[in-house]
Amino acid sequence: MTAPGAPHILVVDDDEKVRRMLRRCLEDEGYEVSEAADGAGVQETLSRSPDLITLDLNLGGSDGLTIAREIRQTSDVPIIMITGKGDMIDRIVGLEIGADDYIAKPFHLREVLARVRSVLRRSKPERAPEHPQAGADAIVRFNGFTLDIEGRTLTGSAGLVTLTSGEFDLLTVFAKNPHRVLNRDQIMDRLKGHDWSPFDRSIDNQIARLRKKIEADPATPTLLKTVRGAGYTFTPNRLP
Repeated sequence: MTAPGAPHILVVDDDEKVRRMLRRCLEDEGYEVSEAADGAGVQETLSRSPDLITLDLNLGGSDGLTIAREIRQTSDVPIIMITGKGDMIDRIVGLEIGADDYIAKPFHLREVLARVRSVLRRSKPERAPEHPQAGADAIVRFNGFTLDIEGRTLTGSAGLVTLTSGEFDLLTVFAKNPHRVLNRDQIMDRLKGHDWSPFDRSIDNQIARLRKKIEADPATPTLLKTVRGAGYTFTPNRLP
């Protein structure tokens, strides 16, 4: 039985048996589940704001990569792509488009559940504590923003900026290492307690989403810059 407020998962697969299997598995764990067999079904369900999408790349009559691109044009909903065992190129392209994880067929249902939980946990919005007690050394001011590391809040000129837990932790890593080039492995080492897979591109996706929230022009970032072939660097104008 689905509990009130349970995460809503959209299962996208053109195989009815696979959809039914995933629905039964996820609903048994208390999730609300919707189904779609193609891009039209995805767009219809997006209006209900799912919390996560599992997307088969090899849809009959549809291209899963194209669907992923269309989703990313309007939504940051986490996507777990499901690929064939040997589809490495599609897998990498899918992650570059903005998927948060992938699962290769044939898969075990327990793996699906583990990855769903992990992605949902990383994408969960960060709540500010009711009584934050941040020390002065835990306050970082830059480019019109105030980052309260202990209180876990980011405030801009328009007020509180809503960040997911993963986005906040990532910004904190950069705030503690300003003007240093960090590659993905170094960032992951500093993000202790997070789950990563060998081909995980969550760092890149989180940076893209973080840019949308702190950059004046995310397409031409001045705070979180890409250093070609090396990684990323945070170049703030520190304020007193």
